[in-house]
Amino acid sequence: MSFSWDEAVAHALTLPGVTMGVGAKGSVSPQVRGQQIVSQGRAPGTYVLRATREEIVVLKETDPDTFWQTPQYEGWPTVLVNAASADPERMKLLIERAWWDRASQKQRAAAGMEARP
Repeated sequence: MSFSWDEAVAHALTLPGVTMGVGAKGSVSPQVRGQQIVSQGRAPGTYVLRATREEIVVLKETDPDTFWQTPQYEGWPTVLVNAASADPERMKLLIERAWWDRASQKQRAAAGMEARP
């Protein structure tokens, strides 16, 4: 199993309103309404996923080979992803959830996702 940065970007770009934009640190990443969904990690083969703090706890507990946080990410709504061990279907769902949390009601309706995935 793996789900690369390019695959994460490609999936994010299928969601209504998602465009590539420049983040606070100058990296280009998928965004909706000016808010990042995923961004490139500093280490090769990693990326950063936006998620709720509750989701992060579950992700780190259930799949620590794929999801973790360094001290700089602790307490923030982001989790690091090891692309080499990421399950594609799980990552698609997590990207959709990150999008849903930042999308407008109109964008959610356009995707047929009035309820959080």
